[in-house]
Amino acid sequence: MVEARTRAGPLDGLRIVDCSGMISGGFATTQLADFGADVVFVEHPEYRDPLREWPPFEGETSLWWKSIGRNKRCVTLDLNTGEGRELLLDMIADADVFFENFRPGTIERWDLGPETLHEHNPELVIVRLSGYGQTGPRSEKPGFGTVAEGISGFAHANGFPDREPLLPPISLADLTAATFAVQATMFALFEREIGRGGSGEGQVVDVSLYEPLFRLFVGDVEAYDRQGLVAERTGNRHPNAAPRNVYETEDGYMTLSASNQRTFERVAEAIDRPDIVEDERFATNDRRVENAEALDAIIESWTRERTTAAAIERMEAADAIVGPVYDIADIFEDEQYAARGDIVEVDDPDVGPLKTAATVPKFSRTPGAVEHAGAGHGEHNEEVFLGELGLDEATYADLRDRGIV
Repeated sequence: MVEARTRAGPLDGLRIVDCSGMISGGFATTQLADFGADVVFVEHPEYRDPLREWPPFEGETSLWWKSIGRNKRCVTLDLNTGEGRELLLDMIADADVFFENFRPGTIERWDLGPETLHEHNPELVIVRLSGYGQTGPRSEKPGFGTVAEGISGFAHANGFPDREPLLPPISLADLTAATFAVQATMFALFEREIGRGGSGEGQVVDVSLYEPLFRLFVGDVEAYDRQGLVAERTGNRHPNAAPRNVYETEDGYMTLSASNQRTFERVAEAIDRPDIVEDERFATNDRRVENAEALDAIIESWTRERTTAAAIERMEAADAIVGPVYDIADIFEDEQYAARGDIVEVDDPDVGPLKTAATVPKFSRTPGAVEHAGAGHGEHNEEVFLGELGLDEATYADLRDRGIV
């Protein structure tokens, strides 16, 4: 039996074999590894994870990869060969979770589908990520996050009313799917171990890229069903609350949200306009939403005459809810980020001392940790194949020479 490595965090003892790659699967298993899971990441011996080729680069090393590959052990294996298939089955025999994000039907063609995996390990939780899920008329189509952001309703609702639909500046569909995949993994493990006494059985978790993002549109299904309402682009305003926007200041921008009456009254106090509280246009939240443009103009006429720091100081003195608009350079200098330890440093053999985002969220007893940045392609082959699976040197050398590992 292969025991999972001992690692810091609440998931110490959890073993994951990860054949997913790219962003959704990669970020899901990064989150699990951050909190102690032993993640063994499997790449093809010749074709590396494409994220290893994403800029920016430090020398020849992708800093994107250093982030998303952190805390994982990296091995190489050609699953489209008989020997590679058998080695994967050996790897999952004592694993808790298996991740994959091939196009639906691919692992079945390799005789590595859920039925085969469960024959070798009935307790295995199998997490499958794909563009459209494992079922439905689009299931066999390739799918990336950009397309998911379009069909989920996100792009249509994002942006300004007089402009085209707007895609996010991050891989939002992939990252959202990754987070849903993490929670689904823990749901399945809970059911296996504890729920109703613990079934002791694994199952398949089917995660698409578009459904998690669609699920974030709380209330939209009900609104369309009952009233035929379709969410439209509102820019930085919120369709259900006002004031809420990004406001220009003398030297930049700030954010402000006042979604209840008392907070709005504090904003009015801060900008020395107590009269607007009695203005019929702004008397209730519904009326403020209807007259958001006029209200924003009043607030911004005040913020533009002050620096961001001065405007925030005055607003906070009145207990309004405001904040600056940061870029990454600002984040590196911010005292709140520093106090929370949100950026940590690790020593990396490829790039030297490297700062990276800390684990999120915080745990009181069993915090996670960043032990190392993304490892090299096949860096842990000998550790896993020789040290854990028990291959002898001659067999390993033969598999390596034939490009199977």
